[in-house]
Amino acid sequence: MSPQRCVNVLGLGLIGGSIGVGLRERGWLVHGEDRTPERGEDALRRGFIDAVGLNPSADLTVIAAPVLAVPGLVMQALDTTTGVVTDVGSVKSHIVNGCSDPRFIGGHPMAGSELEGLDGADPNMFNGAVWVLTPSAHTSDDSFSIAAAMASELGAEVLALAADRHDEVVAVVSHVPHLTASALMGLASERSEEHAVLLRMAAGGFRDMTRIASGHPSIWLDICAENRVAITETLDGLIERLIDMRNVVYDGDRQGLLERLQRAREARANLPVRGIHPTDLAEVRIPILDRPGAAAEIFTLAAELGVNVSSFEVVHSVEGNRGITVLLIDAAAVERYRGGLIARGFRPSVQRLS
Repeated sequence: MSPQRCVNVLGLGLIGGSIGVGLRERGWLVHGEDRTPERGEDALRRGFIDAVGLNPSADLTVIAAPVLAVPGLVMQALDTTTGVVTDVGSVKSHIVNGCSDPRFIGGHPMAGSELEGLDGADPNMFNGAVWVLTPSAHTSDDSFSIAAAMASELGAEVLALAADRHDEVVAVVSHVPHLTASALMGLASERSEEHAVLLRMAAGGFRDMTRIASGHPSIWLDICAENRVAITETLDGLIERLIDMRNVVYDGDRQGLLERLQRAREARANLPVRGIHPTDLAEVRIPILDRPGAAAEIFTLAAELGVNVSSFEVVHSVEGNRGITVLLIDAAAVERYRGGLIARGFRPSVQRLS
């Protein structure tokens, strides 16, 4: 019988609480700690963790704290524990670029809730969510594999990106949408003072677009401080497009408006969807090369090529002490991915599922 896996969760809010209870339900021993001691005791009473405090020999320590606090807590965890250390912050460059320890790997689960703290914690929060890992040149293969396996076990789809690239992308898909929703909600609120019926008329489209504005405001102060460059560049691009849209509408350019709306509709329809049928999948087996960061490179390449990884595992190689990564991917992307792997020196074998 294999020994029970152990995780430390440092920060027992919405995300940390969800990770703790999710892993505990999956058989992990969970130790937890929070800067507010009462929250640790509350998590213990609710059954989200098994013990208050950190276990020095835990396999994994997850830092679930505000982004400005993460670098210091990462260093603390590396000094006081012997296992892998990861975090869940939505800005990565300032953390990853400041840590060269091979036991650290940055992470960001793209999940959340309008509820706050442990009241919103949910063991199934990460089912179907994207969990981004941001390995650096220093990250060991073991660190990547352990963090990726944890995210996958919680039901997430693992995606690997460079930290700088992550921050650029998340500004577009998360940070600026939140600020935009807040701005639109502010406009509606101001207008409602003049027109009492306005908010009563707010229909589904308005509510869907502004829903994310209900998130906890305080966390966005640190996010905007740490990712200000990518956020402001994205806001500049959005403002340009809004001005363009404004001019098209003002000028009565029906054809120009139709073209823009049609392009947006097509782009929206092409957003990735999950739930690929097993017969549309292929198994790719990849011996991990004996070079630093090879395991992470396999996932980073998939992200670069737009290849969805449905599941993965690392198995022992019969050829020696190197592992073999086994991925399930969309069969339509097999040749593109296989070619990219070969170009980087990997030796993949592919088998279509039937």
